Amino acid sequence: MTSKSDSLIFAVCWKWPVRCAAIGLVTAMFTFAANAQTAPTPAKPPGSPAITPVSSEDTRYRIGPGDVLTITVRKAPELSGPVRVDQRGMIRIPMIDEAVPAACNTESELATNIAKLYLEYKNNPSVEIFVSEFQGRPVAVIGAVNAPGQFRLQRQVRLLELLSFAGGPSPRSGRVINIIHAGGPNICETKASDSSSAAVAPQELSVYKLYDTLKGKEGSNPFVQPGDIVSLLEADQVFVIGHVNAPQAIFLRDQPITILRAIAIAGGPARDAGTSRVRIIRQVNGGDGKQEILVDLRAIQKQKAADILLLPDDIVEVGGSTSKTMLQILTGVVPAVVSQGMVRAIP
Repeated sequence: MTSKSDSLIFAVCWKWPVRCAAIGLVTAMFTFAANAQTAPTPAKPPGSPAITPVSSEDTRYRIGPGDVLTITVRKAPELSGPVRVDQRGMIRIPMIDEAVPAACNTESELATNIAKLYLEYKNNPSVEIFVSEFQGRPVAVIGAVNAPGQFRLQRQVRLLELLSFAGGPSPRSGRVINIIHAGGPNICETKASDSSSAAVAPQELSVYKLYDTLKGKEGSNPFVQPGDIVSLLEADQVFVIGHVNAPQAIFLRDQPITILRAIAIAGGPARDAGTSRVRIIRQVNGGDGKQEILVDLRAIQKQKAADILLLPDDIVEVGGSTSKTMLQILTGVVPAVVSQGMVRAIP
C-alpha cells in the first residue's frame, strides 16, 4: 500500500515524464557530490630531487653519487667541463643557481633536463653528457668463487651475471648465496605510498639458493644494488682418513652423502683396510663433545645394514686389518729375502 506522497510523485511522472526524469537526474548529481570523498593529494616536500622511476626491464646505467660527468654544451665552452655528483645525487653547473638532480638519470635524460634549464640563456642549446668515471655503483663478490673482487657496474647487472664476472662458483662452494645490502636503500627505487605510510626499513640480508640462481629461476636472480656484498658460502665438509687410497676432505654441495659414497670418493678401502669396524667421529653439543659410531662396511655393501648419512664435520676413519697387514709384510719380505740368498744346486 503506497503513501500519498508516492501517489503524487507517480501522478506527476505519469503526466510529465521528461520533467520527472530531469528532476531525478539533478537530484542524483547533488547527492553524489555531497557524499563523494576525495582523498587529498600528498604534497611533495620542498627541495626534494626529481627521481625518474626505474623499470625492472630497463638495464641502462643510472648515474650515482661519486660519478664524474663530462658535460659538453655546443658553442658554449664556458658551460662545458667535468663535474662530480655529490652524495645527495646533485651537481652544480654554471649559470644555474640551484643544484641540479643528477642521480637516477641516464646520460640522455640528464642532458635533456640541463638543456631545458639553459633555454633561458641559449637558443636551442645542445647538451651532451657521458660518465667519465664510474664510482656510483660498487659491488663486491667474496667467498667460494674463482675470482673474488670488487666491481664497478656500468649498467644494471643481475646476480647470475655478476657471479660469472667473478669466475663462477669454485669447487668448494656451498648451496647458499648471501647478499648483504651494505649500501643502504637505493635512492633510485621509488614506491607509491600515501603521506601517512611509514618509511620501510631497507632489507639488510637476502638469501638465495645457488642451484636456483644458476638455473635463472624467477625470484632467485635479482638485480644487484650499489654497495651490495655478494657472499657465496663455502660448503660444509666431511673428512675421510686412515686406510683409504686417497684420504681427503669432501665438500657437501648438492646433496647429502653417505659413508659408502664418501669412502668411494676417497678411492675406496686400501688393501690393508679393516672394513668391519669403520669409525665415524661426530661432533655433538655444538662441538664440545664427540660421539663415536662403529660401522660394518661389508654389511652395508651386502645390504644387510643401512648406509649412514654423514653430517657436516664428520670424520670417517678406516682402520687397518692386522691379518692383512701381516700378509702384506710376508708377501713383500719373503720374496726379497729369498732373492738375496745364495742359490745352490741339489744333487
